[in-house]
Amino acid sequence: MRIQTLLAGAVAALALAGPALAQDVAITGGQVLTGTSVIENGTVVIRNGKIVSVGTGAAPAGLRVIDARGKIVTPGFVAVDSGLAGTEVGSVRGSNDLSNNANTLTAAFDLSYGLDPWSFTLPTARLGGVTRAVVTPQHAGSGGGHSHDDSDFAGAGHGGYQSPGLFAGQAAVIKLGGADILVKPRVAMVAPFGEAGKGVAGGARGAEFVLFKETMAETRLYARNKAAYDRAALRDLSLSRADLEALIPVANGSMPLIVTVNRASDIQQVLRLAREEGIKIILDGAAEGWLVADEIAAANVPVLLHPITNLPSNFE
Repeated sequence: MRIQTLLAGAVAALALAGPALAQDVAITGGQVLTGTSVIENGTVVIRNGKIVSVGTGAAPAGLRVIDARGKIVTPGFVAVDSGLAGTEVGSVRGSNDLSNNANTLTAAFDLSYGLDPWSFTLPTARLGGVTRAVVTPQHAGSGGGHSHDDSDFAGAGHGGYQSPGLFAGQAAVIKLGGADILVKPRVAMVAPFGEAGKGVAGGARGAEFVLFKETMAETRLYARNKAAYDRAALRDLSLSRADLEALIPVANGSMPLIVTVNRASDIQQVLRLAREEGIKIILDGAAEGWLVADEIAAANVPVLLHPITNLPSNFE
């Protein structure tokens, strides 16, 4: 019942979606959740599509008024680790643009080019109060860490590149309205660790960490010697040029790495890896994060939680 009420409030607020966003509007009478406080019988004033005040009292004269009595009014929710606009039907491979199996293009995979602003998933999500989303590539650890396909295990691929790649690709931020939904592409790199990551690396957790450190070393080597690489005067590297270019921001700490990880010991090792390599990480999932919450907080590492993951899906 609480969820239904919340959704009803979100729907009321999202009556502003579309062309109405540019209007001057006051939402009155609802319970306003600001993120830091709760305002009963609140008034939210919007001018030229922007919120200019949140408080109590009557609506200013001349504004269109939306009566939100009995409803909850919130800021737009942000869906993290989302597939919105990147896939339509999970069981139909042709409608999924969130994953890439080419071993010559892993870290460089940019899903922003495959996003569909007319996806039927967007209006459905808007009804739930979602106004923005971080769309992330799918990988062996997506959706609970299942990794049952033999192709998830690493080996030498075509051209000598690792197959499949350690990295799933780059995430993008979108807004859930209009024909141009892309807010910012290439906001973070994505990689599975833990149970799924060890499969990608060949079958052992330790192997993935060694492989990751070697990949960072190769990326930094390439970044320092691009001219030599162009002359074929640099030793063979395990990734394609496109992937090496995409990983430079990760290696120099300017792009965060979204790490899918759940087991407490894996979280500890990922935090250690981030310190050793000088990279920025964001934990995705972190089902056992409560066991090492103090360590996560001390490292000042953000966490993307999955609140509806309430049943175990694997040994982690």
